[in-house]
Amino acid sequence: MKALRFLITAGPTREFIDPIRFISNRSSGKMGYALAEAARAVSPNVVLVSGPTALTPPKGVTLVNVVTAQEMADAVLTRFAESDVVIMAAAVCDFRPKMSAGSKIKKQTFGGALELVATIDILAELGKRKDSQLLVGFAAETDDLERNATKKLKSKGLDLIVANEASAFEAETNRVTLFDAAGQKEQLREMPKRDVAAAIVERVLKLRR
Repeated sequence: MKALRFLITAGPTREFIDPIRFISNRSSGKMGYALAEAARAVSPNVVLVSGPTALTPPKGVTLVNVVTAQEMADAVLTRFAESDVVIMAAAVCDFRPKMSAGSKIKKQTFGGALELVATIDILAELGKRKDSQLLVGFAAETDDLERNATKKLKSKGLDLIVANEASAFEAETNRVTLFDAAGQKEQLREMPKRDVAAAIVERVLKLRR
C-alpha cells in the first residue's frame, strides 16, 4: 500500500477576551500527539496541527502550531485536499468572545457579561468537502456517550468516530469506543493513550483497505 498522508490535530484552542485572558478547555494534546506518533510508525507523511501544549512532537512529524479555532481551521482546510487520512483529535473551542479587547480589561470597568459567538465547525466543513479522504472525529461526552457520538458521526459525514468520557482529558490513559459509518462498534479496554492511538491507526488502515 502507498504510504498514506496523515493530517492530525491535537490540543486545545484559545479564544481571547483581551491580550491576557482567554477561553480554553482541559485538553492536554496527549491523545493527538500519540496519534501522530502511531501514524509516523506506518507513514513518513504526517502533519500535526497543534494548539498550545507542553508536549514535544514525535520525530519525523511536520508540526504546525496554531492558537485559535480560526487558525486551526485555516491550517487544516489548506492541507485537507492533499491528505488521505484526517484525524481531528483537537478539542476546538465551540465559542469565542464576540469582541476581543485590544488592551487588558480592568476589573472596575468590566460589565459582568461576556457575549459569545460560535467558532467555525471545522469537522462539519471537512465532512462537506470530503472526497476520497478518510475522516475521523472525536467525541468527548459527559453523558449519553453512544447516542451523542453516533449522532455526530452521521451529521458531520465521518467515516469513524472515537468516543470517550470527558474524564479522559489530562489523563495518561483512555477508554474509547469506535463507531464507524457502516454501523460497527468496537469498545476498547482502558489503555495508555499511546496504545489507544496505535489501535485507532490500525483501524484506519483496515478501513482504507
